[in-house]
Amino acid sequence: MEEKIRIAVDAMGGDNAPGEIIKGVIAAVNKTKELSVILVGRQQAIASCLNGQSYPQGAITVRNAEEVIETADHPVEAIRHKKDSSLVVALQMVRKGEADACISAGNSGAVLVGGQGIVGRIRGVQRPPFASVMPTQNGAMMMLDCGANVDVRPEHLAQWAVLGSIYMKHVEGVKDPRVGIVNIGAEEEKGNALVKETFPLLKEMDSEGRIRFTGSCEARDIPVGVCDVAVCDGFTGNVVIKMYEGVAKVLLSEIKGAIYSTTKSKIGGLLIKDVLKGTLNKFDVTRYGGAPLLGLKSLVVKMHGSAKAAEVENAIYQCIQFHKEDITGKTAKYVEEQAG
Repeated sequence: MEEKIRIAVDAMGGDNAPGEIIKGVIAAVNKTKELSVILVGRQQAIASCLNGQSYPQGAITVRNAEEVIETADHPVEAIRHKKDSSLVVALQMVRKGEADACISAGNSGAVLVGGQGIVGRIRGVQRPPFASVMPTQNGAMMMLDCGANVDVRPEHLAQWAVLGSIYMKHVEGVKDPRVGIVNIGAEEEKGNALVKETFPLLKEMDSEGRIRFTGSCEARDIPVGVCDVAVCDGFTGNVVIKMYEGVAKVLLSEIKGAIYSTTKSKIGGLLIKDVLKGTLNKFDVTRYGGAPLLGLKSLVVKMHGSAKAAEVENAIYQCIQFHKEDITGKTAKYVEEQAG
């Protein structure tokens, strides 16, 4: 019998916990037999959500944790003092080998601090980044960092170029990932000090065959998909991805409003309903799950705070693929080779 992949899920983290979190888990375990989920959180609240639901026997277990790390909690203090919180208990399970991965929609700072402090970094990884997979016109692309590291050095971006390439190649199936650096222009001399100092490092890595560097990537080019991996500092990445999601949300709302504005537009909407739905689904950010914190000894995935069942379900599939492809092992091997 194939060994199951064990995922610890922070059932209490996020705006829609525990209901939507548990809905997503149930959907996932009903679709794959290779999965074992441990719901971590307040047992009574979790049991109430599971009551009456149908899922394979033994596919879901519950680990009680009475405390919850709130959005407003200071990350370091919360990880240090809320030892019985759902997030800390889930991360401890990963550290002890009781789970292969952890997912949470809770406090981003706490996920970052807990991921590095409890699960731990792979030796040689300097700054683990939050890496978000985003939809584009030409398929998926990864942006890193998206908020874990606001102030960084050129060597951090250079390392992230490799981490992102490993992920996109083995998890998303991109044969030869193209790496770009987020910039304010296409010319090599453009950009701030960080970009100018990182650019030659990426060119050198390309000449050595470690990555496929394609140059600068302007923000307007990101939705087109001019590269498969885009590197930048966490401040820039976080602004870009939130702007990206915000524009998508407004456009969707405007399109729906226009379709339902008149009888004529409603008829037209019915005629293009299936095509439009397929196009809009292509740009649904929840399709790719959450943002993995790359470079840790085991996988930790941060979902949106507003995550609903579909994102939770896809984050679980993301963990399965990550585990199958041994991204942690591949990352550790690369870093070891470079150090040697």
